[in-house]
Amino acid sequence: MPTAEEYEKMSDAEKKKEDWMNSKWRPMMGWLYMGVCAFDFVLFPIMWSLLQAVMKVGTITQWQPLTLQGAGLFHIAMGAVLGIAALGRTQEKLAGANNGGATQPAGFSVPTPAPSPSPAPSFGAPSAPSSFGGSGFGSAPSPAPAPSFGGGFGSTAPVTTTASGKKIVPNDPDPVI
Repeated sequence: MPTAEEYEKMSDAEKKKEDWMNSKWRPMMGWLYMGVCAFDFVLFPIMWSLLQAVMKVGTITQWQPLTLQGAGLFHIAMGAVLGIAALGRTQEKLAGANNGGATQPAGFSVPTPAPSPSPAPSFGAPSAPSSFGGSGFGSAPSPAPAPSFGGGFGSTAPVTTTASGKKIVPNDPDPVI
């Protein structure tokens, strides 16, 4: 491992060559997992069947995938490693890191579209009704209908509606036993 002084004296090519493992381990893990799955689920079952056919085995058995032994812990672990690696790389990209250490040229900027003018929402003014039947964000709330539980023996409960306007039909009261 080079010291800080030696590291500063290294050329960019040497620095880039040194950290190949840091920049390539994520794709290598993906390729490794894909290779293991290809062998365990495609190639080995075919080879197992051919071996049994050539050996003229009396009772032919089916290939048991090795990676599914132990409740598939291998696939769970690889899913966790690859998922966390992808999340970590996403966080690195959002923070501005990149693989080669290259920076944007001077004067280069990504154009951003100008925001379209839209009326600013006011929190007291009524707004257009939403598709869910509500009266919109910021408008005065409408009173909720009182719950109806049948109202007792022989009484009829008023018909109420939901926020979307559907009628709530109460159950008929149970007969007196």
